[in-house]
Amino acid sequence: MPCEVAVKSVIPAIRAFISNELTQSYKMKQSDVADLLGITQAAVSKYNRQVRGAAIKIDQTQEIQAMMQEISKQLTEQQLSGPQLSIKICEVCKVVRQKGLMCLLCKRSDPTLDVKKCYVCKSEKSTCRN
Repeated sequence: MPCEVAVKSVIPAIRAFISNELTQSYKMKQSDVADLLGITQAAVSKYNRQVRGAAIKIDQTQEIQAMMQEISKQLTEQQLSGPQLSIKICEVCKVVRQKGLMCLLCKRSDPTLDVKKCYVCKSEKSTCRN
């Protein structure tokens, strides 16, 4: 299932990008980033060292990069609650899936999958409800 692949690869990559953005561009402490993202300081450290969240490069497109930068900005300005952050992350994940950036990971998960014929992530009806 694509959502399983997303949970293991895409969500950590989104968190890694945001974590790096907050610690590097906004000069925030790891513990403060952890509080904003609802994760541990150790997780932030792993994201920043690329121990976690490196299975997929999701910042390949300007659109996705801009979405994650906006999330980072909104977090620093305290404009996002926990549920709002979840929705924003789902929106990024949806774009990653629709652009086909996750296809090779799905193929690794299911070697019988023909990614050229797969439409699951690119179909409006089968993606998350945002």
